[in-house]
Amino acid sequence: MERMNDLRIRAARPADLDAVLAFWKVAAEGTSISDDRDGVARLVARDPDALLLAERDGALAGTVIAGFDGWRCHLYRLAVHPDHRRQGVGGALLAAAEERFVRLGGRRGDAMVLDGNALAHHAWRAAGYAPEPQWSRWVKPLEERQPADGLPES
Repeated sequence: MERMNDLRIRAARPADLDAVLAFWKVAAEGTSISDDRDGVARLVARDPDALLLAERDGALAGTVIAGFDGWRCHLYRLAVHPDHRRQGVGGALLAAAEERFVRLGGRRGDAMVLDGNALAHHAWRAAGYAPEPQWSRWVKPLEERQPADGLPES
């Protein structure tokens, strides 16, 4: 049962941040180090078109972050509300993200997908994505650095 004609996709605005954070607690698998108001506010301020929202009947149905750094296209936080899954919301969000990337000159979308999230694996494969087992994600949490005088750098 697809209901695409009443789905609206748009870029998030600063006024949407609290709703997005609350939505991720219900619809997103796992958490991110940037799942706080300051982190999402920085994203929207730096790239106002990166956080895409899917709305149906005025309610948030899904999100995806489509970040482009001028070289690579990165997809994060594809999340669909449980009540809207299997209705084309994720596919519509990915199509909008891919259109954005093409407009910006991007050549390939890279998605961050949790290894243990089988439902997400199905959605990503259905959209034409595949894992690259020869690659691993390496991470290092960054801490605010203190200069020699003990005051935070500005």
